[in-house]
Amino acid sequence: MGFMNRLKHGWNAFMNKDPTAYQNGTGLGAVSYDNPSRPRLTMGNERSIVTTIYNKISVDAAAIDVEHVMLDADKRFTDDVEDGLNYCLTMEANIDQTSRAFKQDIFLKLLDEGCVAIVPIDTTMDPVHGNVYDIQTMRTAKIINWYPRHVRVRIYNDHTGEFEEMDLPKKMVAIVENPFYAIMNAQNSTAHRLKRKLAILDFIDDRSGSDKLDLIIQLPYTIKSEAKRAQAKERRKELTEQLASSEYGIAYIDSTEHVTQLNRSIENNLLKQVEYFTNLLFSQLGMTVEILNGTADENTMNNYYNSIVEPILAAVVDEMNRKFLTKTARTKGHAIKYFRDPFKLVSTTNLAELADKFTRNCIMTSNEFRQVIGLRPVDDPKADTLTNNNISASNTELDQMYNTNSADEETEEQ
Repeated sequence: MGFMNRLKHGWNAFMNKDPTAYQNGTGLGAVSYDNPSRPRLTMGNERSIVTTIYNKISVDAAAIDVEHVMLDADKRFTDDVEDGLNYCLTMEANIDQTSRAFKQDIFLKLLDEGCVAIVPIDTTMDPVHGNVYDIQTMRTAKIINWYPRHVRVRIYNDHTGEFEEMDLPKKMVAIVENPFYAIMNAQNSTAHRLKRKLAILDFIDDRSGSDKLDLIIQLPYTIKSEAKRAQAKERRKELTEQLASSEYGIAYIDSTEHVTQLNRSIENNLLKQVEYFTNLLFSQLGMTVEILNGTADENTMNNYYNSIVEPILAAVVDEMNRKFLTKTARTKGHAIKYFRDPFKLVSTTNLAELADKFTRNCIMTSNEFRQVIGLRPVDDPKADTLTNNNISASNTELDQMYNTNSADEETEEQ
């Protein structure tokens, strides 16, 4: 497509508004002291250990590469597709987010809200009335209302700097459901019960840290008549004024009066319940404390990636394949795939052994493995060929000569 064609058929989710036509006095749009497009946790998640779990999963999932690729007849990866969709997935999703920040935004909102919408913003054609278009930018959105074939989403408009609501057809919006919804987002899920227990614990902690004294003063007379009760209230008021007006909070009492302090910690099983629900949430998700503090071994991390990160990542990629690629494109070999680095958790000692096995068995070239460890490729042509470097050159040359002679003899016989 040429520039004039894109200009003619280009489509924007916000009705192609002129980004400079603002009513703001500065002409720059709405002002904010914080990044309005940053994902924010809801429903009390930002005040509990759940935040740490969700953030860990979203960061690890965002570190895995997601690309628009071409597949052969056997569904094997052959090459990248250089289009706007792949640019959003690998470089820049919108003016505010890189591809990695955009992916983390997707996963964090998915875990927090249980569902997230991925909305194409700028496209080459109108996706509402057509199916063939290329995505130039996209953003995440919160689904507010559900209709049979449409959803109402709340999405950030980077032209005006404000959040706007709009109704969009489901066929053009990637709607991803959290595969762990029953554990994380259901009303009586383990995560919600843990958050409620933590909220109660925080309330008790706030009260214990307040400026209340919680004292009981025993007066030297019985308080049964109305006159004695009024006298007791007056005495309490007098003590309160003494403490409030004193610079150091000092008051005096009569020698016949006794003071009992009540602000001691009350024994209950709330902390044990918090620990129980925390361990239960870890076990249901397949996580351990070692994963969060970075001391987990390779087997534990692999189990974590396979049981938690992979299902979440697969849910997002499958929905993108369904909504952002037409059936014709999928038939021709187009697909959105994720690629996890298998050497990220391997130690240096094992990496050297794997390098020998992969190059010796012609699985990877020397230059390909040099990229794994962060080294530049070398100019040697042999470094880009799948050959066993442990076989001597003389044997290789003899094999080539044998193959050449055999081919010549077959030609002469014919």
